[in-house]
Amino acid sequence: MGIVSWLVLGLIAGIIAKVLLPGRDPGGIVGTTLIGIVGSFLGGWLSTKFLHRPIPKDFGEPSMWIASVAGALVLLIAYRLLFGNSRERR
Repeated sequence: MGIVSWLVLGLIAGIIAKVLLPGRDPGGIVGTTLIGIVGSFLGGWLSTKFLHRPIPKDFGEPSMWIASVAGALVLLIAYRLLFGNSRERR
């Protein structure tokens, strides 16, 4: 899989993570997209490192999508814990 495929996968994973964890994030759609892209890489790395599951070469492989969305969810939760939720009025 090329870098463009990983970026597209990360973008879609970020959107899915945002749908699963709705709310207004401090970074908006751009921040969520970047979190999805980084989460996609993180999910693939964690899957390889700790679960001993190699990263599949096929873009449609379900395990790759699950790892990418899971990585994006983890980063989105961490982002909200670190930077707060903008729903709160200050």
